[in-house]
Amino acid sequence: MRLLASLYESADLPDAVVTPSGSLSRHDLLEQASRLAGRIAGAPIVAVEATPDLSTVVAVTGALLAGVPIVPIPPDAGDLERAHILRDSGAAALLSGGDLAELPVTRETLDAALVLYTSGTTGAPKGVVISPGAIAADLDALAGAWQWTADDTLVHGLPLYHVHGLVLGVLGPLRLGCRLIHTGRPTPQAYAAAPGTVYFGVPTVWSRIAADPAAARALAPARLLVSGSAPLPAPVFDGLAALTGRSPVERYGMTETLITVSARAGGERRPGQVGLPLPGVGTRLVDESGAPLPSDGVTIGHLQVQGPTLLDGYLSPDGVRPPELTGGWFPTGDVATIAPDGWHRIVGRASTDLIKTGGYRVGAGEVEDALLLHPAVREAAVVGIPHPDLGEQITAFVVADPVAPADLIDFVAARLAAHKRPRAVHLVDGLPRNAMGKVQKSLLIAH
Repeated sequence: MRLLASLYESADLPDAVVTPSGSLSRHDLLEQASRLAGRIAGAPIVAVEATPDLSTVVAVTGALLAGVPIVPIPPDAGDLERAHILRDSGAAALLSGGDLAELPVTRETLDAALVLYTSGTTGAPKGVVISPGAIAADLDALAGAWQWTADDTLVHGLPLYHVHGLVLGVLGPLRLGCRLIHTGRPTPQAYAAAPGTVYFGVPTVWSRIAADPAAARALAPARLLVSGSAPLPAPVFDGLAALTGRSPVERYGMTETLITVSARAGGERRPGQVGLPLPGVGTRLVDESGAPLPSDGVTIGHLQVQGPTLLDGYLSPDGVRPPELTGGWFPTGDVATIAPDGWHRIVGRASTDLIKTGGYRVGAGEVEDALLLHPAVREAAVVGIPHPDLGEQITAFVVADPVAPADLIDFVAARLAAHKRPRAVHLVDGLPRNAMGKVQKSLLIAH
């Protein structure tokens, strides 16, 4: 199919895909995937146990060759989550480690490439239906933005059931014809030992690499260090730049939109900002009533996007339910600022990262970055806790060496406007994170 054209058109590469479980040449991958495609052809949809190894790459490739939509299942999914995904998707089969188990068919044939389930923070996980055309448009736009070609070697250790690890990290190399090295786990040592030109990571990964100078320096020959899935703290950005000689490229996206905004390989990189819209993508800011807001680099608004990378809709018992758009614009649920030159800064989720306190609107990320400048602070997460007078109280959860909470409050107050300082600081042993390294702030708010 068109999405995987490079498998047919590119010359063979002996180790086109490398994982801890082994490696495959491009021809061997095509042969194994084609055999699998013949076994599942005609199925309405198949689920894939998305372990970080060759079996998942073969399964995904085979399903795409067969024109069968894929539902990746996290290998560490609990029984309830797993049962929900299988039941809700109506998968006719489950591919696991090369084995194929048939399931009761409960759905008509679906015209899609992927069904990715959201994290379910506001209810049961929803199946996001993504077309081959949306994936192709996104990967081609990123290839231009990152100067990503068949000559690259991509290295990452990200889960293979999200946009970052699966769409960019597996389908990207398959479409563009470049080599893929999956490290199994995204440890500093594994990244340092894998020779690549492009490395993908989430902020947690990059933070650990920046804290390991030897591992970070080993990445100096790389062409691009790409960070996404959550905001990269400015101190980590600066640390990577100092140790590797290369400022990381940040990008923004979500399951429903794929990647829509990114810094460019040949352009400027700014800490705390994710760059410019990709070709064909439009963005805008609106207020709570939907009225447009200015792109002045200061005004925080609700981010909306439009373009060819949007989802087809959400899976429902009756088929695919189209997303609710406003004049063709998709509401991301994130809040951001857009500078006059088009650069975007993602403040965070509207539900947890835009804090309304004492009549002010404060972005949690700005306060977190200020806290991370303190030499004792290793991690920080800031949320708004309901408050009878302020509306919301700026509250920080901090992983740090011994330090007095009052000292951290004063430290922030000396660097930001007084109304942006935390009113309370809780010292904790760790922050709750999901598989992609994002802090689960809803758990902190309920603390």
